[in-house]
Amino acid sequence: MRLAPPRLWPRLLKRGLPTSLWGRALLIIVLPVALMQMAVTWAFFEAHWETVTARLSEGLAGDIAWAVESYRDDPRPAAFAKVAERAERSMQISIALQPGRTLPTRRGDRTLFGALDRTLERALDDRLDQPFWFHTTRYPAYIDIRVQVPEGVLRIIAPRDRAVATRGHIFVLWLAGATILLTAVAVLFIRNQVRAIERLAEAAEAFGKGVDVAEFKPYGAKEVRQAAWAFHAMRERIQRHLEQRTALLASVSHDLRTPLTRLKLELALADPTKRTAAMKQDLAEMEHMIDEYLAFARGQAGEQAEEVRLRGLVDEVAEGARRAGAQVEVSVEDELTALVRPNAFKRALSNLVMNAAAHGETVRVVARALPSGGIEVAVDDDGPGIPAERYEEAFKPFSRLDESRNQNLKGVGLGLAIARDVARGHGGEVTLDKSDLGGLRAVVRLPG
Repeated sequence: MRLAPPRLWPRLLKRGLPTSLWGRALLIIVLPVALMQMAVTWAFFEAHWETVTARLSEGLAGDIAWAVESYRDDPRPAAFAKVAERAERSMQISIALQPGRTLPTRRGDRTLFGALDRTLERALDDRLDQPFWFHTTRYPAYIDIRVQVPEGVLRIIAPRDRAVATRGHIFVLWLAGATILLTAVAVLFIRNQVRAIERLAEAAEAFGKGVDVAEFKPYGAKEVRQAAWAFHAMRERIQRHLEQRTALLASVSHDLRTPLTRLKLELALADPTKRTAAMKQDLAEMEHMIDEYLAFARGQAGEQAEEVRLRGLVDEVAEGARRAGAQVEVSVEDELTALVRPNAFKRALSNLVMNAAAHGETVRVVARALPSGGIEVAVDDDGPGIPAERYEEAFKPFSRLDESRNQNLKGVGLGLAIARDVARGHGGEVTLDKSDLGGLRAVVRLPG
């Protein structure tokens, strides 16, 4: 298997790290604790536990060497019985002679860490001149040791605690318990702090979609509360700006309607001529411009988002386009809903549909749910379309694109700008593309 080049290791490591603040904060706290516990455990086994085990093994090996030497000095059964009785009473080891036997050829299974096997083998090798064999895992509480003698095999059964510090696992359990406790405390504290940041992000996203977040209250760490108060101040400034913009345009609209009404009245009382007819047409266009300017400035101010069925809303928009003489096809799932400002979203769809109707004979509106949980509404027409390099220009306020789509003489170039403004106010977007009907496709996408 080929290893990754050294320059790729930092990139691979970065990809393997958590991406969320919650995961990274937990890793920052838990990883050092875990590494420290591992280092302490390693140091304990290497510097303390294995040293104690070596001393115990040396003591046990000395007792076994004494028993073997005592047997070899006087191999009579009576003398061996005394040696075995003394070893049982004073050293807690059981010795039995197996006449005519030889040592097993198969090596005994080793323990998990191997420290006991290494130290016991080294101690027996230092103290015994005879061949030996031992097994440390056959019995849970005992060690089986065998020594070759001329008459057969001396089998010694010794308690495990004579050769190994059996309480080492207690230390490991204490370390593991401390690690778990520290991790649990870290999880509780980190979760509380991260939750404050998550709530701030949710409030900002909801505000971007037009949902009221008045109940949001800053809490958490000092820095998080500062960010939350900054969000509050930003939200108030944006709302104040929207209200001032709406009030200004409403005032201008009201002030302009008064002289327009007087002019319309004077023209109505004047003798009908070609000149008065042209003036009436100019006044009607000016009134339409004022309405569009006010709609663009008003945006979604003052309207709360609510869950609406798209079928009814799209049908209303399509019916308005049909009354204007357009052929509109609608395809919407009956149960499809969306969290929108009804009037603002209806105005955006109406602008797109009426824009399509003004530049084509057939209009198709398709709404569907997205796999990500949002919705998509596509408006297609069979008109002349717009060159791809001018899609973004079409969204600029007061842009008319006279070369290809200038049939809407009453338009002031705010339809697409209002539609995109509304969509972005809901956290979504409006994009343009070429339609399979031959004209332009406008797609509104809103998040779930």
